[in-house]
Formats: sequence, structure tokens, C-alpha cells
Amino acid sequence: MDDASEIKMSRREFLAGVGGVVALSITAGTAEAAEAKEAPQLTALVKEGKLPALADRLPQNPMVVTPWEKIGTYGGTLRRGLRGSSDHNGILRMVGNQGLVRWNMEFTAVLPNLAEKWEVSEDATQFTFHLLRGVKWSDGHPFTADDVVFAIEDVVKNKELYSSAPAQIQVAGTPVVVEKVDDYTVRFTFAAANALYLENLATPLGQHPTLFAKHYCSKFHPKYNADLTADVKASGANSWTDLFRAKCGDIEIPSRWANPERPTLDPWIIKEPYTGGATRVLMVRNPYFWQIDTEGNQLPYIDELNFGLSQDVESLMLNVISGKIDIQERHINILANKPTLSQNMKKGDYRLMTLEPSSAQQCQIYLNMTHKDPAMRKMFADKSFRQALSLGINRQEIIDIVYFGQSQPYQTGPRPGHPWHYEKLSRQFTEYEPEKANLLLDQIGFDKKNGNGTRLRADGQPVFFAVDVIPTLNPDQVDALELIKTHWAAIGIDMKINTMERALYYTRGDENAHDAQVWSGAGGLDPMLDPRDYFAFHPQGSRYAIPWTLWYTSNGARGEEPPESQKKRMKLFDEARSTADLDKRGAIMKQIFDLCADSFETIGVCLAVGSFGIIRNNLRNVPEKQPDSWSWPNPGPALPQQFTFTS
Repeated sequence: MDDASEIKMSRREFLAGVGGVVALSITAGTAEAAEAKEAPQLTALVKEGKLPALADRLPQNPMVVTPWEKIGTYGGTLRRGLRGSSDHNGILRMVGNQGLVRWNMEFTAVLPNLAEKWEVSEDATQFTFHLLRGVKWSDGHPFTADDVVFAIEDVVKNKELYSSAPAQIQVAGTPVVVEKVDDYTVRFTFAAANALYLENLATPLGQHPTLFAKHYCSKFHPKYNADLTADVKASGANSWTDLFRAKCGDIEIPSRWANPERPTLDPWIIKEPYTGGATRVLMVRNPYFWQIDTEGNQLPYIDELNFGLSQDVESLMLNVISGKIDIQERHINILANKPTLSQNMKKGDYRLMTLEPSSAQQCQIYLNMTHKDPAMRKMFADKSFRQALSLGINRQEIIDIVYFGQSQPYQTGPRPGHPWHYEKLSRQFTEYEPEKANLLLDQIGFDKKNGNGTRLRADGQPVFFAVDVIPTLNPDQVDALELIKTHWAAIGIDMKINTMERALYYTRGDENAHDAQVWSGAGGLDPMLDPRDYFAFHPQGSRYAIPWTLWYTSNGARGEEPPESQKKRMKLFDEARSTADLDKRGAIMKQIFDLCADSFETIGVCLAVGSFGIIRNNLRNVPEKQPDSWSWPNPGPALPQQFTFTS
């Protein structure tokens, strides 16, 4: 697509990409709370005087969910696996999706959730949300506009807790202003148009407005607790911010699931926390959960969630095959595992689900262009060097051996079939041309070699760097890198595959201590929600230049000023997400894609391949085809609260 005028599509076409998925509906209540029914264990607690009656626990008009297949039955423990000590997002994807709004099943539209309706000003600068009346936190305390205002104004905009406001709540470098209109109405006002705000609210990073219960978390905030210094000392924490994080967590940190006392709005609440040394995380039904089914039954149907912690994928696979896991895609959805899982469906009593990728890239290589070592920085910043490395990769060999022929050479950019797919960005330098690669390397000054055939830098040091990868999370990327290592050795480049645990991987990236890292490239179906590979947007994900992202997200207060092309893309993206007209937005994004293609900062291997997971045969109401995306944090938007077991 070389002409911006060709970028025209409907709103549905823009966000679409997952075909054949039927909507699972959720609406404002049509059943009275007084008519609702509850789990037998909760009825017993009511009779014992340990819990208020159901009518006093539900909203005035509870949110009504239409089950995927059938009205469920109460009971059972759902078993799911986590990996190691840094797999907290495995819990988030299953449980933590209770924001103001949510995605529909097709990943095409935003639906009401804790906000039952809203109004958006014509210039997209003001969003007024009407909260579902009568919702209660898991400890029975009312959820109101005060909680939303506290979460943004006192927590997320607090510069001691957050060095800069998250990108989702700021436009043109200015954070949103959140005001209480009345107890159940809250107004968000942006400094400029923020046409993407509803979509951002539906993603995991949009959960802040409903994450922090004011009546609880204010106890750990200096604005509300005059005795906080003494409380911090008594707790053994280093600072009030450390105590706040430990008690109230954040969207993407383990402590979100480590404090059973923290009130939430989730279907299940922590009983056995996610802490060091834990072998499982156990969550139990939230008696105040605010959704019911079409027959008035309070959700969730399932009593408990048991997240077992495994130290390796092999253990997870054994648990799946032996029938000890009820639903799993995370960590086991490796192509090499699919034949084994297919062959053992009867033994494990499960069926396979299909996951449609939203990623653009299966294995994206990020050379650190802001490296602390000046010589490494100069080498990685040379576009010809990056082009040579790309031309030196035999992508078809990788696709055939590692991905069983189920992909195609690809750099980055919206996936084929997406209305914004851009061939130049996606296909340039994907040919295997080692002779051309050698010529480029000679021309830029790496024409001398040592006795091992490795090219030498101007300072006489060999051209060598390490690529960080997480083998437990992405074993296919390790296999791909093994082949790339041989490809690059053939053109005189020495590369080390640096395998490590996920926590260390993130730490090295956060500290700008890496040579290079790999990850799956985002933005295949959601190029505006996750443009991390199109410019330095994501403070953890844009791994080729983390300091540039810090400069962008802090409005120049932190990090490192990026080159002109990056600054142009940052400005264009701010313009695009402030543009309500979709055709105009597409034309702006085309300019970003042009600049990205010309700069060629990241090196892709192949188009992200479709994935899979398993569902135990007695677990029902689970859509067997789902999007696979961080922005659509599967399986959460499929509403696990309406999953049910059959006998």
C-alpha cells in the first residue's frame, strides 16, 4: 500500500482480524438483584450471619452476561499453570480484566463493563463515564467515583509512585484530569483529542481507574495517613511507595496477587498469595462480584482457581497430558508441542482451542542502539550494519526447520490482510543475500578479519554481541537464534545466544544493560494500541532504544533525546491518536510506517504463526477460537466467570 489514499476502512475493519468468532454479550442488568441466585456455599454463609444477603451484595441492576453455550452450574476448581516467579500476567489474563470497559469477543468493539455507559465530546477530549450503581469491592465497601478519582489523581499521577504518568492517560505530554461529577459519574478531560482512549481502557494497561480501592489503599498514601512514616517503619518497608506497592500492587507486578487483604472487583480473590516460595496461587469466589447470568445466577460459576507453579514447560506438559490442567495455552503453545498435545487428547481428556495471533512478528531482533558502550552503540546505530545482518539471515531455512513451514519472511508492520498492511515495511531486506551482506559490511569498515574469520571493528576488537532470550517462554526463538548464529558466522559476525530467566531479561532491558534482545513483534492487528516496533513507544517493549521511550513518555524529562526520525514519529503518533476520523488516522500512520521503513531499526525473522491451547472436555462455555493478544488478554475477555464444569 504505497498511497495514503488507499487507507480507507470501516471502524470494524480497522480492529478486525479474527474471523469466525461469535460475540459473547454483556449488558446492563435486566434482572433485579432481589431475584438473583447464588452459590450454595454463599447461601450457607448468609444463613450463618457471616455474609449479607445477595440482594445487598449486588448492584441495583447487575450486569447481565449471556453464557457462551449454556447456563452453568456452581462448583469446581479450575486448574491452570504458571511458570516460575515472574508469571503474574498469567493471572492477570485469567482474572484481572475488570476495567471500566472491555473488548467484545471479535476484538472489534468496546463494551460496557464497570461503566454502564459514557459520553465522548465531539473533539474527543472529554469522556464522561456513568458507573454501574451499587457495585461493591470484594470486602463489601461501595465502588464509586471517589475510587476512580483516587486511582488516577492520587496514585497514578503521583510522581513518587510513577516517575511519569503512563502513556495511556496522557496526551501531548499532559496527564488527564479526572473529576467526580456525582457518586456514580466521573469525567476524564485530556489536554488534546484522545480518540483511542476507550480502546486503551479495554486493554490491560487501561485498568488503573478500577485498580485501587480508596478506602483501603489510602491508608498507605501520605495525603490520607498522617501516621504513614511510623507505619512504614513498623512494616519494615524502605519507603511509603514500597509499602503502597506491597499492599496495593500495580497492573503488571507480582504483588498485585500477593495480598489477600487487598479489595478487588475481580470474580475471584486471593486466598493463597503469589509470593516467593509459593507452589500454587489459590483464588476463591468473590461474594460481591457484580455480574449475573440471564437467569439471575450470580457469577462466577466456578468456586476456585488453582494456579500451580511449574519450573519448566515439561512439567506443564506432563500435567496437561495427565489431565491435571483444565485450560492452558500460555507456555505450552509451542509449535513443537502441538503434535504431542494432538496425540494425547484422549488420554488427557481435552480438546484443542485455536488462537489467532495479533502479533506481526514471531521473532524480532532488537539491537540496542542506545548501548552504554560507545563502540557498540556506533555499530548498532549504523543502518547498513543492520541491513547486512538482515540480508545474512536465511529465513526460509528457519521457517522450514523451526516453524514447520507455517510462516513467511517478515520484518514488521500490520499483518497481511489488515487494511494498513504496508509491503515495503514488511518485506524489505528479507531476501537471503550473503554476498550483498558481505559487501555492505566491507563498505562500512568491517573489512578486516581475525584468524577465526570474525570481522574486526576499527578498534581491533571482534564484531561480537550477545542476544538475550527467555528459553522457557520462547524456545522457538532460541532455535531460530541457533540458526541465525550460523548464518551470521558465515558473514563474519560472532553472536552469543544469552539465555536467561524472565526477571533478569526485563532487568537488563530496564537498565539498558543488553547488547540485543528478542521478542515477538507487536502491532500486527493492533498497530495503534501497541506501536512499540514502529517507534520507541513502550518503556519495556521498544528494546532497541529504551532511553528514547523514557524521553517520549516523560515529555523530555528523562531518558535520552532520540534522533529526528523518531521525534517525527512520536509527534505523528500523538497526532494520529488525537484524530477521530479513521481515514485521516490511517494516512498519518502511513507516514509513520514510511519513516520506520527508512530507519530500519529492528530485524524481523518471520510472520507470527497461529497458536493453540487446550480445554478439558468437562469445561464448557469456553470459546474454542479466540484472539491471542496482550491488548485482548486472552482468555479474560471470553469471561472466565461464565466458564462452567459439567459432570
